[in-house]
Amino acid sequence: MTTQYEVEHNVKFTEPRRTRRVDMASFFSLLNQISSPSGTQTPQQNPHATPTPVDAAALFRMLQDQLLTLHTTAPTPDNRDFLEQLISSLEQDINDPPSTLRGVSQEFVDTLDRVNRKRLRSEDDCAICKVPYLEDEWCLVVELPCKGRHRFDLECVGPWLRSKGTCPMCREEMGKKKEIPVVDDEEDEDPDMLYA
Repeated sequence: MTTQYEVEHNVKFTEPRRTRRVDMASFFSLLNQISSPSGTQTPQQNPHATPTPVDAAALFRMLQDQLLTLHTTAPTPDNRDFLEQLISSLEQDINDPPSTLRGVSQEFVDTLDRVNRKRLRSEDDCAICKVPYLEDEWCLVVELPCKGRHRFDLECVGPWLRSKGTCPMCREEMGKKKEIPVVDDEEDEDPDMLYA
């Protein structure tokens, strides 16, 4: 049987791979049904529908379940603690689902900086799955534009970014445009001083 990883990367493994990554196909299927396309306020499937609290809670529950799966096989206490933090932060969104998803767009995820394989060391691993990047012949490591420049496997961080919109490690918001402060200069309102 072909795995999701083999389909996405267009590869075929002769022997089963040892991996801690999880299949997020159901998550992305539900996300595509309830999220809005970039730059619009209407959902993709039905212009009159909005995500229901039940759908939003289900989305966060799917992500939480996948993190729980990783938690059960966490290779280190630090990884177990990190996953517990992510799992507990999702609980609030499950119990009180937001009316709109705060996650980033797929376009944002697609434009994240890729880390060249040559810049990775053998001990570098993903904070979420803890699989060393270089164990994967076709690794796809991204660096987030947060202050910590945290790196993750794209497969691991993508669902978190799409649903939560923050860096999993430092919780800095991603993909939000910085507002440029407007300078209120009275001289600009009446440059010819006609009303002075």
